[in-house]
Amino acid sequence: MKHTIFITGSSRGIGKAIALYLAKQGYDLVLHCRSQKMQAEAVIAEIEKLGQSARLLQFDIGDRAQCAEQISHDIETHGAYYGVVCNAGITADNAFPALTGEEWDSVIHTNLDSFYNVLQPVIMPMIRRRKPGRIVTLSSVSGIMGNRGQVNYSAAKAGIIGATKALALELAKRDITVNCVAPGLIATEMLDELSSDVIQMEEIKKLIPARRIGDPKEVAAAVAFLMSEDAAYITRQVISVNGGLC
Repeated sequence: MKHTIFITGSSRGIGKAIALYLAKQGYDLVLHCRSQKMQAEAVIAEIEKLGQSARLLQFDIGDRAQCAEQISHDIETHGAYYGVVCNAGITADNAFPALTGEEWDSVIHTNLDSFYNVLQPVIMPMIRRRKPGRIVTLSSVSGIMGNRGQVNYSAAKAGIIGATKALALELAKRDITVNCVAPGLIATEMLDELSSDVIQMEEIKKLIPARRIGDPKEVAAAVAFLMSEDAAYITRQVISVNGGLC
Protein backbone atom coordinates (compact mmCIF):
# COMPACT_ATOMS: atom_id res chain seq x y z
CA MET A 1 0.00 0.00 0.00
CA LYS A 2 1.36 3.40 -0.99
CA HIS A 3 1.89 6.11 1.61
CA THR A 4 -0.01 9.38 1.16
CA ILE A 5 1.37 12.71 2.35
CA PHE A 6 -0.59 15.94 2.74
CA ILE A 7 1.37 19.17 2.08
CA THR A 8 0.01 22.64 2.77
CA GLY A 9 1.06 25.53 0.56
CA SER A 10 2.30 23.30 -2.23
CA SER A 11 1.51 25.33 -5.35
CA ARG A 12 4.91 27.06 -5.51
CA GLY A 13 8.26 27.66 -3.82
CA ILE A 14 9.40 25.32 -1.09
CA GLY A 15 6.04 23.54 -0.93
CA LYS A 16 6.17 22.71 -4.64
CA ALA A 17 9.77 21.49 -4.31
CA ILE A 18 8.76 19.24 -1.41
CA ALA A 19 5.83 17.83 -3.37
CA LEU A 20 7.91 16.97 -6.42
CA TYR A 21 10.75 15.53 -4.34
CA LEU A 22 8.36 13.29 -2.40
CA ALA A 23 6.66 12.19 -5.62
CA LYS A 24 10.05 11.07 -6.93
CA GLN A 25 10.45 9.08 -3.69
CA GLY A 26 7.25 7.16 -4.53
CA TYR A 27 4.67 8.89 -2.32
CA ASP A 28 1.14 9.78 -3.37
CA LEU A 29 0.23 13.34 -2.46
CA VAL A 30 -2.57 15.58 -1.32
CA LEU A 31 -1.70 19.13 -2.29
CA HIS A 32 -3.14 22.32 -0.86
CA CYS A 33 -3.50 25.91 -1.97
CA ARG A 34 -5.48 28.93 -0.86
CA SER A 35 -5.81 30.86 -4.12
CA GLN A 36 -3.23 29.63 -6.66
CA LYS A 37 -5.37 26.82 -8.03
CA MET A 38 -3.94 26.85 -11.56
CA GLN A 39 -0.38 26.68 -10.22
CA ALA A 40 -1.33 23.81 -7.91
CA GLU A 41 -2.95 21.93 -10.78
CA ALA A 42 0.24 22.36 -12.78
CA VAL A 43 2.17 20.75 -9.92
CA ILE A 44 -0.31 17.86 -9.93
CA ALA A 45 0.33 17.37 -13.65
CA GLU A 46 4.08 17.15 -12.94
CA ILE A 47 3.47 14.64 -10.16
CA GLU A 48 1.32 12.47 -12.40
CA LYS A 49 4.08 12.46 -15.04
CA LEU A 50 6.27 10.93 -12.33
CA GLY A 51 3.78 8.08 -11.97
CA GLN A 52 2.27 9.15 -8.66
CA SER A 53 -1.27 10.22 -7.88
CA ALA A 54 -2.20 13.59 -6.43
CA ARG A 55 -5.33 15.50 -5.54
CA LEU A 56 -5.95 19.09 -4.46
CA LEU A 57 -7.62 20.69 -1.45
CA GLN A 58 -8.30 24.43 -1.56
CA PHE A 59 -8.92 26.39 1.62
CA ASP A 60 -7.50 29.06 3.92
CA ILE A 61 -5.29 27.53 6.62
CA GLY A 62 -6.25 30.41 8.89
CA ASP A 63 -9.93 29.42 8.74
CA ARG A 64 -10.45 26.70 11.35
CA ALA A 65 -13.87 25.63 10.06
CA GLN A 66 -12.63 25.31 6.46
CA CYS A 67 -9.65 23.25 7.58
CA ALA A 68 -11.76 20.86 9.64
CA GLU A 69 -14.39 20.44 6.91
CA GLN A 70 -12.05 19.94 3.95
CA ILE A 71 -9.45 17.78 5.69
CA SER A 72 -11.97 15.59 7.52
CA HIS A 73 -13.94 15.01 4.32
CA ASP A 74 -10.78 14.05 2.44
CA ILE A 75 -9.77 11.60 5.16
CA GLU A 76 -13.25 10.08 5.35
CA THR A 77 -13.19 9.61 1.57
CA HIS A 78 -9.62 8.41 1.02
CA GLY A 79 -8.32 7.31 4.41
CA ALA A 80 -5.86 8.70 6.94
CA TYR A 81 -2.56 10.21 5.85
CA TYR A 82 0.81 8.62 6.50
CA GLY A 83 2.43 12.03 6.68
CA VAL A 84 1.71 15.75 6.86
CA VAL A 85 3.96 18.67 5.92
CA CYS A 86 2.84 22.02 7.37
CA ASN A 87 4.50 24.40 4.95
CA ALA A 88 2.02 27.19 4.16
CA GLY A 89 2.56 30.60 5.70
CA ILE A 90 2.73 34.35 5.09
CA THR A 91 4.95 37.32 5.92
CA ALA A 92 4.12 40.97 6.59
CA ASP A 93 7.48 42.58 7.35
CA ASN A 94 7.87 45.93 9.06
CA ALA A 95 9.99 47.56 11.74
CA PHE A 96 8.31 46.90 15.09
CA PRO A 97 7.47 50.55 15.91
CA ALA A 98 5.64 50.76 12.57
CA LEU A 99 4.11 47.27 12.73
CA THR A 100 0.34 47.51 12.57
CA GLY A 101 -2.04 45.40 14.61
CA GLU A 102 -3.28 43.87 11.39
CA GLU A 103 0.25 42.88 10.33
CA TRP A 104 0.84 41.28 13.72
CA ASP A 105 -2.51 39.48 13.84
CA SER A 106 -2.46 38.19 10.26
CA VAL A 107 1.01 36.65 10.55
CA ILE A 108 0.44 35.10 13.99
CA HIS A 109 -3.04 33.90 13.06
CA THR A 110 -2.09 32.37 9.72
CA ASN A 111 1.31 30.91 10.61
CA LEU A 112 0.77 29.76 14.19
CA ASP A 113 -2.96 29.08 14.46
CA SER A 114 -2.70 26.94 11.34
CA PHE A 115 -0.60 24.46 13.32
CA TYR A 116 -3.77 23.62 15.25
CA ASN A 117 -6.17 24.16 12.34
CA VAL A 118 -4.36 21.71 10.03
CA LEU A 119 -3.03 19.10 12.44
CA GLN A 120 -5.93 18.72 14.85
CA PRO A 121 -8.22 17.05 12.25
CA VAL A 122 -5.49 14.63 11.08
CA ILE A 123 -4.02 13.37 14.36
CA MET A 124 -6.69 10.95 15.56
CA PRO A 125 -7.09 9.34 12.10
CA MET A 126 -3.29 8.89 12.00
CA ILE A 127 -3.35 7.29 15.45
CA ARG A 128 -6.20 4.97 14.48
CA ARG A 129 -4.10 3.66 11.57
CA ARG A 130 -1.95 1.94 14.21
CA LYS A 131 0.99 2.33 11.88
CA PRO A 132 4.03 4.64 11.80
CA GLY A 133 3.41 8.21 10.70
CA ARG A 134 5.35 11.39 10.03
CA ILE A 135 4.65 15.07 10.68
CA VAL A 136 7.04 17.80 9.55
CA THR A 137 6.48 21.48 10.26
CA LEU A 138 8.29 24.37 8.60
CA SER A 139 9.75 27.04 10.84
CA SER A 140 12.50 29.46 9.79
CA VAL A 141 15.90 30.76 10.76
CA SER A 142 13.87 33.77 11.94
CA GLY A 143 12.16 31.57 14.52
CA ILE A 144 15.52 30.46 15.92
CA MET A 145 17.63 33.63 15.95
CA GLY A 146 15.11 36.39 15.21
CA ASN A 147 15.28 38.79 12.30
CA ARG A 148 15.08 42.55 12.03
CA GLY A 149 11.74 43.66 10.61
CA GLN A 150 10.15 40.29 11.32
CA VAL A 151 9.13 40.38 14.98
CA ASN A 152 5.69 39.00 14.07
CA TYR A 153 7.08 36.29 11.78
CA SER A 154 9.85 35.36 14.24
CA ALA A 155 7.28 35.03 17.04
CA ALA A 156 5.05 32.78 14.95
CA LYS A 157 7.88 30.58 13.72
CA ALA A 158 9.35 30.25 17.23
CA GLY A 159 5.90 29.17 18.36
CA ILE A 160 5.86 26.50 15.66
CA ILE A 161 9.06 25.05 17.13
CA GLY A 162 7.60 24.89 20.63
CA ALA A 163 4.36 23.34 19.43
CA THR A 164 6.25 20.79 17.33
CA LYS A 165 8.38 19.67 20.27
CA ALA A 166 5.34 19.32 22.54
CA LEU A 167 3.32 17.35 19.98
CA ALA A 168 6.32 15.07 19.39
CA LEU A 169 6.21 14.09 23.07
CA GLU A 170 2.52 13.22 22.84
CA LEU A 171 2.85 11.10 19.70
CA ALA A 172 6.21 9.37 20.22
CA LYS A 173 4.72 6.21 21.72
CA ARG A 174 2.36 6.00 18.72
CA ASP A 175 5.31 5.68 16.30
CA ILE A 176 4.40 9.05 14.83
CA THR A 177 7.42 11.32 14.59
CA VAL A 178 7.07 15.10 14.70
CA ASN A 179 9.98 17.23 13.53
CA CYS A 180 10.64 20.73 12.28
CA VAL A 181 12.69 21.99 9.33
CA ALA A 182 13.91 25.57 9.61
CA PRO A 183 15.07 27.02 6.28
CA GLY A 184 17.35 30.01 5.96
CA LEU A 185 17.45 32.21 2.88
CA ILE A 186 16.06 30.08 0.05
CA ALA A 187 15.66 30.98 -3.63
CA THR A 188 11.88 31.30 -3.96
CA GLU A 189 9.43 33.86 -5.32
CA MET A 190 9.64 35.69 -1.98
CA LEU A 191 13.24 36.64 -2.83
CA ASP A 192 12.46 38.06 -6.28
CA GLU A 193 12.15 41.67 -5.14
CA LEU A 194 15.25 41.44 -2.97
CA SER A 195 17.22 39.72 -5.72
CA SER A 196 16.85 42.78 -7.96
CA ASP A 197 19.24 44.62 -5.64
CA VAL A 198 22.50 42.90 -6.54
CA ILE A 199 24.61 44.84 -4.01
CA GLN A 200 22.23 44.05 -1.16
CA MET A 201 22.14 40.37 -2.12
CA GLU A 202 25.94 40.18 -2.12
CA GLU A 203 26.02 41.72 1.35
CA ILE A 204 23.46 39.19 2.58
CA LYS A 205 25.47 36.30 1.17
CA LYS A 206 28.48 37.45 3.18
CA LEU A 207 26.49 36.76 6.35
CA ILE A 208 25.93 33.14 5.32
CA PRO A 209 28.94 30.87 5.98
CA ALA A 210 28.18 28.87 2.81
CA ARG A 211 28.22 32.18 0.87
CA ARG A 212 25.17 31.36 -1.19
CA ILE A 213 21.37 31.23 -1.19
CA GLY A 214 19.79 27.82 -0.64
CA ASP A 215 17.85 25.86 -3.22
CA PRO A 216 14.27 24.73 -2.44
CA LYS A 217 15.32 21.18 -3.33
CA GLU A 218 17.76 21.24 -0.40
CA VAL A 219 14.89 21.94 1.99
CA ALA A 220 12.80 19.27 0.26
CA ALA A 221 15.57 16.71 0.73
CA ALA A 222 15.57 17.29 4.49
CA VAL A 223 11.79 16.93 4.65
CA ALA A 224 11.91 13.77 2.54
CA PHE A 225 14.45 12.17 4.86
CA LEU A 226 12.31 12.93 7.90
CA MET A 227 9.38 11.31 6.08
CA SER A 228 11.33 8.13 5.38
CA GLU A 229 11.39 4.86 7.30
CA ASP A 230 15.07 5.52 8.05
CA ALA A 231 14.05 8.50 10.22
CA ALA A 232 11.86 6.43 12.56
CA TYR A 233 14.00 7.21 15.63
CA ILE A 234 14.25 10.93 14.93
CA THR A 235 11.56 13.03 16.59
CA ARG A 236 11.23 16.35 18.44
CA GLN A 237 14.11 17.81 16.41
CA VAL A 238 14.67 21.07 14.53
CA ILE A 239 16.74 20.59 11.37
CA SER A 240 18.19 23.86 10.07
CA VAL A 241 18.80 24.19 6.33
CA ASN A 242 20.55 27.54 6.22
CA GLY A 243 24.16 27.24 5.05
CA GLY A 244 25.47 27.59 8.59
CA LEU A 245 23.72 30.89 9.32
CA CYS A 246 23.04 29.93 12.93
